[in-house]
Amino acid sequence: MAKCAVCGKGAHFGNNVSHSHKKTNRMWKSNIKRVRCKVNGVPKRLYVCTQCLKSNKVERR
Repeated sequence: MAKCAVCGKGAHFGNNVSHSHKKTNRMWKSNIKRVRCKVNGVPKRLYVCTQCLKSNKVERR
């Protein structure tokens, strides 16, 4: 679910690195919003990242 319908951006994975340089897993989640957009002239609800909304890649209702 946490994936942009426009650009496909999703979660990213990496490591937390402590002061002692011990590594544990962590995850960065993309800023995904559920918005109403026009798709082929029909309003639909899509999950879109905020960068796609900001750059007007999506026509909002």
